[in-house]
Amino acid sequence: MRLHKTAEIVNMVIMVVFAIFFLIPLYVMVVNSFKPLAEIRGGNMLALPVAFGFEPWTKAWSEAQIGVQATGLKPYFLNSIRMVIPAVFMSTLMGSLSGFVLSKWQFKGDKILFGLILFGCFIPFQIVLIPTARVLGTLNLAGTTTGLVLVHTVYGLGFTTLFFKNTYDTFPSELVQSAQVDGAHFFKIFKDIILPNSTPIIVVSVIWQTTNIWNDFLFGVSFGDATSQPMTVALNNLVSSSTGVKEYNVHFAGALMAALPTLTIYLVSGRYFVRGLMSGSVKG
Repeated sequence: MRLHKTAEIVNMVIMVVFAIFFLIPLYVMVVNSFKPLAEIRGGNMLALPVAFGFEPWTKAWSEAQIGVQATGLKPYFLNSIRMVIPAVFMSTLMGSLSGFVLSKWQFKGDKILFGLILFGCFIPFQIVLIPTARVLGTLNLAGTTTGLVLVHTVYGLGFTTLFFKNTYDTFPSELVQSAQVDGAHFFKIFKDIILPNSTPIIVVSVIWQTTNIWNDFLFGVSFGDATSQPMTVALNNLVSSSTGVKEYNVHFAGALMAALPTLTIYLVSGRYFVRGLMSGSVKG
């Protein structure tokens, strides 16, 4: 009994140490994003702000020099919103449909097709850059937010199909067959039977896709132009600027702005994400 209690205390101490280790960078970013630059240059980045203020956040949002004009991160943040919402919606919807077909509507070659879709999940981004650029150019979508939505929808379809297929494999096929006997067609079965039972895996897909698309840099810098680049590209331009004074407080505020949407999603729906994964979404 005493040995068990000692092990619990040791585990607790180890977890607290690791938690502090991982949270220190976040703490440094938060406290220094509210300090004036002169206070940061004083040397103690772990100290709480003496002259607390929101000027770094205001400047990062609407006044910082990102491109030719000092627009701040605001237009790029809105670009990310316009890119993420439709891409997540379409990749989740199409993944649920394809997962349903591959799970409950077997046909000749379905396993080969599923294998090819899975193969697409593991192709490195760098390999598809040139073919994707040619396709976007052919479709006249290069340098547009619509083009980025198309790229992220297609590239995320493999993962969303995998998630939904594995979940639907555990769904009773008898319910689908009974609905067919009663005369229900494909989309009615999908809408009235499958979707109402898909909430946990939909949440998993939304969190997965939102995080991947929001944090993507390579596709954004490769296929976006000055008017369609997402938040991550603008943040890189802000931090990597080689001219003027390095305003670390503005950089910290910008980095926190970029992290807030995905962090909020995890905090709000994290428990559903775990529940969806535990329901069999990643097996196979």
